[in-house]
Amino acid sequence: KNWKLEFDFGNDKNAEETGEIVDFTGSESLGACPKCGGAVHEHGSNYVCEKAVPTAVQPTPTCNFKSGKIVLQQVVEREQIAKLLSTGKTDLLEKFVSNRTRRAFKAFLSWNAEEDKVVFEFEPRTSKFPPRKTPAKYAAGAKTAAGKTTGKTAAKAKAPAKKAVAKKTAAAKSPRKAAVGNLTPSADLAAVIGTDKVARTEVVKKLWDYIKAQGLQDPTNKRAINADAKLKPVFGKDQISMFELAGLIGKHLS
Repeated sequence: KNWKLEFDFGNDKNAEETGEIVDFTGSESLGACPKCGGAVHEHGSNYVCEKAVPTAVQPTPTCNFKSGKIVLQQVVEREQIAKLLSTGKTDLLEKFVSNRTRRAFKAFLSWNAEEDKVVFEFEPRTSKFPPRKTPAKYAAGAKTAAGKTTGKTAAKAKAPAKKAVAKKTAAAKSPRKAAVGNLTPSADLAAVIGTDKVARTEVVKKLWDYIKAQGLQDPTNKRAINADAKLKPVFGKDQISMFELAGLIGKHLS
């Protein structure tokens, strides 16, 4: 059976749904939100961005970053969420339990900028056994048997593959709804993404499109982004961590 892990990053009713104003006075920030650069605080059964809940300063939330303090029975300590915010992922946590199979498993919690959420990251698997060597006579026999396949059988085998490709292409055509933009980029940022008004999430996407198109991710460390002549005025330095990106764009939007 193809068991899937049930990922649960906190599903209690949050302040945004109840409309209750949250006061973070006296609460120590755990780090910068990887989405918008706001401060992340402990709140109820979750760790949330200060801009993801109604506050006196900002009654209407503009962010949705949230991660549960308990994920699949694994307690996520403050130190671990602080490490995720500063380095991109937690230490290897060993007490997750799948909702479906009830089996324990180990994983890191990490921020995935492309998926725009906290995800599981697993250790690379290493086989306990050396690769099997196929005896020469069996390999030769298999090759001979494969050569006897008739054209009719081969045609039948190819038909489902064509159907699958067509289905995948059709699914890929579903357009995403564009975010409504009301923020004006600075001159430095406009040199990279254009002068049109944009939403914050659209800015992050356009920057990533530019970074990938120009090959600016450090080849030895994909979490590091090298600045070219256009990005250096935006970054303010030659290289940044991908987790600094959301925080840096705030000063270039009005």
